[in-house]
Amino acid sequence: MTHDQILTLAILLATMGMFLWGRWRHDMVAAGALLACVAGGLVAPADAFAGLGHPAVVTVACVLVLSRGLQMSGAVDVIARHALPSEAGPVASVAALVGLGAVLSGFMNNVGAMALLMPVAMQLATRLELPPGRVLMPLAFGTILGGMTTLIGTPPNLIVAGFSAQSGGPGFGMFDFTPVGLAVAAGGVAFVVLVGWRLVPARERAGGEGFDTGAYLTEARIPADSKAIGKTLREIEAALDQADAQIVGLVRNEVRLTAPSAGRIVRAGDILILEAEVEALPGALSSLGLELEEANSSRGGDADAAAREAAGDAAGDAAGDAVEGSALAGEPARGSASTSAADRRSRADGPDAVAHAPERKESGDGDGDEITLMELVVRPESALAGRSASDILLRSRFGLNLLAVSREGARSQARLRTLKIRPGDLLLMQGPAETLGEFAADFGCVPLADRELRIPDKRRALTATTIMLCAVGVAAFGLMPAAVAFAAGVLSSMALRTVPPRAVYAAIDWPIVVLLAALIPVAGAMEATGAASLIAHLLMDRVALGHAVASLALILIVTMFLSDVMNNAATAAVMCPIAISTATALGVSASPFLMAVAIGASCAFLTPIGHQNNTLILGPGGFRFGDYWRLGLPVEILVAAIAIPMLLVVWPL
Repeated sequence: MTHDQILTLAILLATMGMFLWGRWRHDMVAAGALLACVAGGLVAPADAFAGLGHPAVVTVACVLVLSRGLQMSGAVDVIARHALPSEAGPVASVAALVGLGAVLSGFMNNVGAMALLMPVAMQLATRLELPPGRVLMPLAFGTILGGMTTLIGTPPNLIVAGFSAQSGGPGFGMFDFTPVGLAVAAGGVAFVVLVGWRLVPARERAGGEGFDTGAYLTEARIPADSKAIGKTLREIEAALDQADAQIVGLVRNEVRLTAPSAGRIVRAGDILILEAEVEALPGALSSLGLELEEANSSRGGDADAAAREAAGDAAGDAAGDAVEGSALAGEPARGSASTSAADRRSRADGPDAVAHAPERKESGDGDGDEITLMELVVRPESALAGRSASDILLRSRFGLNLLAVSREGARSQARLRTLKIRPGDLLLMQGPAETLGEFAADFGCVPLADRELRIPDKRRALTATTIMLCAVGVAAFGLMPAAVAFAAGVLSSMALRTVPPRAVYAAIDWPIVVLLAALIPVAGAMEATGAASLIAHLLMDRVALGHAVASLALILIVTMFLSDVMNNAATAAVMCPIAISTATALGVSASPFLMAVAIGASCAFLTPIGHQNNTLILGPGGFRFGDYWRLGLPVEILVAAIAIPMLLVVWPL
């Protein structure tokens, strides 16, 4: 074993260890591996960033933009509206939903397809009276399976095609993946629809009407002798930290402020809407000399009736139920999908309806603001990941409240303001509906609130669909390389404004682009130093015992295992050189081995971290880490049972 091989293997092992650890984002780990290879002399500095121009990287970026065009134009909504039955039973309904997800994933980004169909899946689960997870997990698996059917269905297919062309092989076209991929996808979808969805644990998600915040919403009035008078809300919240309470609203002179500015100074007679554990309420109130509004109302008679009514509206907006009477001291706050328009309307009577300028206008200050609750799922690439509500100044910048967080089916017990948000978390947020929608789009979250399908722009939908079909056709018939065909499609989308030019770069998943661009030179170093050949000989001689079919099965199984714990694109980039070296050592065609890598890299069904779609359903389904294997393991066994004979038939050794 040479020095370069030892160094390459050390970097590879360290990289895989970092992927498994999950402390750093995948693109950061990949960039570190690339720089380590450059520093070790394994990759020439001039070639370090050659991966950015690799056809697979360009194609992935372009497909993401074209997928955004299909989403923005409403073309996918039209398909969903006509393809999904409205009154069918569980099997037929789940079959239609999962089948649609699989078909869409063959021609657009499968994460995008999953995000579009998740609200539909939630509505379907409600109609069928099923736990949401029993619809969400089949949908996630269906979109993953559908991605393996075409060249552009998933990044691993593009990576495999690139390695095939670089190694002197025939290269893979648009539908070269279809014979094996379609057989595997069809078998997997059929199993999931007919049998598998019943294997999904019947978890009740912590969302919607079942989103138990674990705390109580309480109205507390500031009396004339309170220590809180003259303090800002920020100072009051700091004093309430020890009591584990937070302020979610303020009522002043019959005007409710849903997300009051932290710099607002409180006055005597103000009513604070507090969220706190019931055991902590006495400490929260006594620390600042606050009084329960219920007790105050018993003394104040009818003079405070209007204030109590406004406070009830504010509390109702914060938790979906009006908080009044004895509920202030004993009823837990529960979220609901929406509140009535009348209950959400502001009351602006009285001389002090507008609080001190120069504070900005806050959500809920004026008539017509639709204050609602919305559940958002944090996507893996979300800008919220690793940050807290305080980090992004959620209340002061956006006028929104974070009311609860569900993580792996349980409400987090940490302070909401400082809780570091993770991918897959389910957030219960409150604020104006339009602001919540914009926030979800800007921060990469998927809204789960029931919604009507968007009314599509027929012209734009037809144009976006035509552009995608033309790009696929040009690439399929070999008129242009795939990267060029899809780049032309992106340019057409910009010119015809199916994707506004300003939105093009936002549509690209830059972490996956950086990941691919960084790992392609690393994979080249594995081949150049002979490290890939060394690993291939070890697997072939010690495990497969030199049998070609056994080696093919081993490559598939190892790739599937790695994909369950690593990013699927990273898995493909690592395994392609090993697959090529194995085929070379056996003296057989590399095509079936590369196809085995493509299939295996797309089959991440055992964990929530192997694929983004699995992560997306973690919170909404109320799942735990160990819930995925119950359906995922049978699916992976079925995939291997179908894929190996199909590979031998379609791509002979």
